[in-house]
Amino acid sequence: MTSVPDRRSSPHTTAPDSDGDGDGVDVGDRGRGSGSGRDKGDSGHPEGPSAAAGARTRILAPFALPLGLLSLFALLTWQAAVDTPLRRADERLARTVADSRLPEGAAEFLADLGNVAVAVPVLLAVAAYVAWRARRAALPRWWLPPLAALALMALVPVLVVPLKEAVGRTGPPGTAGDGYYPSGHTATAAVAYGAAVLLLLPWLSDRYLRRELTIACVLLVAAVGYGLVRRGYHWPLDVAGSWCLGAALLLGLSTVLARSGTAVPGAGARPE
Repeated sequence: MTSVPDRRSSPHTTAPDSDGDGDGVDVGDRGRGSGSGRDKGDSGHPEGPSAAAGARTRILAPFALPLGLLSLFALLTWQAAVDTPLRRADERLARTVADSRLPEGAAEFLADLGNVAVAVPVLLAVAAYVAWRARRAALPRWWLPPLAALALMALVPVLVVPLKEAVGRTGPPGTAGDGYYPSGHTATAAVAYGAAVLLLLPWLSDRYLRRELTIACVLLVAAVGYGLVRRGYHWPLDVAGSWCLGAALLLGLSTVLARSGTAVPGAGARPE
């Protein structure tokens, strides 16, 4: 009697190979290798914890630097308001800077660059120029970047004056009264010149010019602060606090300008 193989003995079915070499292909294994419907469904979904962490990182990343600057500003404000080792070191540093070799005339000139009468007209001129260029290019909401920069400039005294009164720090020797922290001249210079640069950058296609203009602005604001300390108008902490405050405000302005929807034609083009 001829025996008939029991096909129920194995869950796998062997199919002949297409090239006829006699090797079979296990259909059952092939089916499992391709993945079941449940496996496909699982692989189609992103990993829960890592995806949520990535989403939180993307949301919080733009706020990390401004929050860091504001936290540093709060720390400096506390140090300037009470008698601490940092405040005593600040006063020693002020005496060292006051005895530096920078001529008083040059220091006075640098300090004057933080005056409202000097810095604000620069911002007004740049804002008017950018508004003219944007309107001429028929950009949507051409008025928004200049208006945002001027509004930020108007916000500086609103923030600085109450802080001066709240901290009530006395000035260096030879000055009268209190209210020296934070430095109004430094904050004015940082926001006025920094906002002017932020308005101009989208209109500059040469990346080297953009970089040099940004570096020049940073050096100018730093020079204003140094001149104020050299002339004995402010303590170094007064200047450092205004640097932090001004940088945080400029980051906010940069975010507003980036999301204003007023893209400059050919802004990313390389110069001929």
